[in-house]
Amino acid sequence: MPTIVGVNFKPVTKVYYFDPAGLPDLQRGEYVVVETSLGLEVGQIALDPRNVPDSEIGGELKPVVRRATSMDLVERDQNQRRQPDALELCRAKVKEHGLAMRVVSAEFSLDASRLVVSFTSEGRVDFRDLVRDLAKSFSARIELKQIGVRDEAKVLDGLGKCGRQLCCSSWLRDFNPVTIKMAKQQNLPLNPPEISGVCGRLLCCLAYEADVYEEARKELPKVGAAVMTPEGEGRVRKVHPLREVVTVRLDDGAMREF
Repeated sequence: MPTIVGVNFKPVTKVYYFDPAGLPDLQRGEYVVVETSLGLEVGQIALDPRNVPDSEIGGELKPVVRRATSMDLVERDQNQRRQPDALELCRAKVKEHGLAMRVVSAEFSLDASRLVVSFTSEGRVDFRDLVRDLAKSFSARIELKQIGVRDEAKVLDGLGKCGRQLCCSSWLRDFNPVTIKMAKQQNLPLNPPEISGVCGRLLCCLAYEADVYEEARKELPKVGAAVMTPEGEGRVRKVHPLREVVTVRLDDGAMREF
């Protein structure tokens, strides 16, 4: 089995696997310089070196180049301080070119030779002229990356319906599938504004207790099923999974919980 080390580039983001190469003693929390598709980047160890099955490796492992030096961290910090101005200029250029896109972030590579601009858009955008304009402005290679609305919410952060910081920006590293069936299982109102997050998609928290509701419903009759109760025959009109009771309309029209 190959040996990997887990690295993330921002807090609460996806952990990527890299080859620890000649650094088997790397420890969680250390900063390292790694080779990525966009060049050299500074990341932080999120998983200590370990062996994993080949099936968990998505492709060829790129190496950890070295432990980050103080100079690497200074360059990273300098780039981060430049990013707000770069973001503002990118948004101004998008407006100038009249493009239907929303710029979410602008991030420099470690050596500042690349600028990765993330954006959202409802359709396809011809940004070739924009790229050329930005390349002249920053004297760097420009990479435009379209992201989804959930990724946008993760970057921008905010408060959810619960009044707490968004899960995606506070602790949730990966987005799991969320379906309308999960809302139905939990007897939630199927009103989009009620079950949607700030990103406009179904609330991620609908999935947190989905398994519990699914298991509880297996032990209870379905809505519409004919049942026999201590008060006579009737049909199930509503299921309450966590309470493990059902609401039944009896043949005489009365509604009872059992």
